[in-house]
Amino acid sequence: MNDISPFLKQLLSLPGLSGNEEPVRQVIAEKWRPLVDELSVSKLGSLHALRKAGQKKQAPAILIAAHMDAIGLIVTGIQDGFLRVTEIGGIDPRILPGQEVIVHGQNGLSGIAILWPDRLVNSSHKGKPPSLERILVDVGLPAPEVEKLVHVGDLVSFSTPPVELSGGALSGHTLDNRASVAALTVCLDELKTVNLDWNVWMVATVQEEVNCAGGATSPFAIEPDMVVAVDVTFAKGPGASDHRSFPMGKGPTVGTGANIHPFLFKTFKSVAEKYEIPFAVEPLPKGSGTDAVVMQIVGSGIPSAVIGIPVRYMHTPVEEVVVEDIQRTGRLLAAFIKNLAPDTLDNLTREMHP
Repeated sequence: MNDISPFLKQLLSLPGLSGNEEPVRQVIAEKWRPLVDELSVSKLGSLHALRKAGQKKQAPAILIAAHMDAIGLIVTGIQDGFLRVTEIGGIDPRILPGQEVIVHGQNGLSGIAILWPDRLVNSSHKGKPPSLERILVDVGLPAPEVEKLVHVGDLVSFSTPPVELSGGALSGHTLDNRASVAALTVCLDELKTVNLDWNVWMVATVQEEVNCAGGATSPFAIEPDMVVAVDVTFAKGPGASDHRSFPMGKGPTVGTGANIHPFLFKTFKSVAEKYEIPFAVEPLPKGSGTDAVVMQIVGSGIPSAVIGIPVRYMHTPVEEVVVEDIQRTGRLLAAFIKNLAPDTLDNLTREMHP
């Protein structure tokens, strides 16, 4: 596939907070439409894309999920023309002061998240990290106009533009998890001329950042034989260089642990080695923190796998990724799917019953 960067930048320029994913879903659907046989939207708003198997008889199915929702803020009150907010998804208040945002009221209003200077606040707050209660959003309008245009419950999204960095890196908001949506797009492009033995469902899920609602409901509707969650993971950097983080620019991670079926872990590893795709093994001893947590236990249970893309500064407006890691993730997914044979499901079952 050609460079995925332009599409990724487009995704990073869109809102789509948890529960309000329509703006980004429309763009993903437009990109995926020529690469799949069917497109549909679930009752909760997840995007379902089906690439059918070439054989006419009933084929097994794999579901690959990447959540498309983003973290952000919601207006909880208006005070003297300033907006009080709280989080949608996990946000560290320390990163908010000075950030550019868009308030999605009657009109899209540009704003900035602000924190009053120490010299103007109560001495008990001086020098301390800010809490969300101390963060306000300023849209620059007089109080009466603000109250006409903005209401409690309006959404506030980051508006940091994507920035190209050296070494093939890209920074922007919502790389968690638009990076994985881009990887699924690379995969679909790799498969466009391949005669498949399995039905392939690509799903851009909703609400992962708050309750994994899309991950829990889409497999229930599709009833796949195996599921793969593609999400971001923590990249190494100063103060984050132990076993819980992974190098950027060295390929995706393949998860192993209670949330991952051993057969799928071993198969992803062997496929990566066969096709010389660099990767790291990511130990996930408990839940993976991805849609796989809920997908694994849908119905009577579904064998699951987790693939991660290393990202720095997760859950901030300046997340960072090496674009080649996204391309490699897409190629790994495509290679895994190409290696799915009609008897793969039998092998998976035998793995659990030696």
